[in-house]
Amino acid sequence: MTETAAADTSPPRRRAVLLDRDGTITEPRHYPSHPDDLVLQPGIGPPLRALHNAGFALVAVTNQSGLARGLFHETSLDLMHQRLRWLFSRHGVQLDGIYICPHHPDGTVPHLSITCPCRKPAPGMLHQAAHDLDLALSESWMIGDSACDIVAGHRAGTRTAPIGPQPLTAVTPDMHRATTADTLSKFWAPLNTSFPVRRRRQGLTSRNPAIPQATPARYWRSRAPSVLRRKSVGNIV
Repeated sequence: MTETAAADTSPPRRRAVLLDRDGTITEPRHYPSHPDDLVLQPGIGPPLRALHNAGFALVAVTNQSGLARGLFHETSLDLMHQRLRWLFSRHGVQLDGIYICPHHPDGTVPHLSITCPCRKPAPGMLHQAAHDLDLALSESWMIGDSACDIVAGHRAGTRTAPIGPQPLTAVTPDMHRATTADTLSKFWAPLNTSFPVRRRRQGLTSRNPAIPQATPARYWRSRAPSVLRRKSVGNIV
């Protein structure tokens, strides 16, 4: 008797662009601790919107050892990321998730002063995002301004794109560009055509959709207790 395998009707996993925060999404600052410290890198809004409209998940994965060092508190980090979401909303973009490692082995806050599986170059945050958001890491990109970002991407199985004036000598990425905007535009170019914006949750299409009022985000501990994550609970544009 011949058996016929059931067709897989599950939706395909999403491609993603995973981005470091400080120096990649935002202009570099030394331990930013106030919302006004976060300023978007020039030119990243349009390509991020095009990528999201084309179905890419947009995810921030960021080491925030300032928490372990006692330089700021989780409440301050929440306020900074509320501002980050607002900055993105001005471009019609919303992050699918923000994943934070609060640890550092040389910290001063005891319960955060540990060696963990989430601090880049470990791939823990990328794996957690893939689990939560159903991402196809092998079809995704990790973008960052340091070798630890690129190594984390390699370990998670993504393609990698460091940014900066000079190539990183310690890693072998798939692409190098001077700025985040240059890198995103490289992805964006094939998508920069006249297609309607896809509104995932509302089931609408529009070339110039209104930006919905974002619902406040919330933090919670992930299944892996080493990763502190924030995922948007508002509408996705």
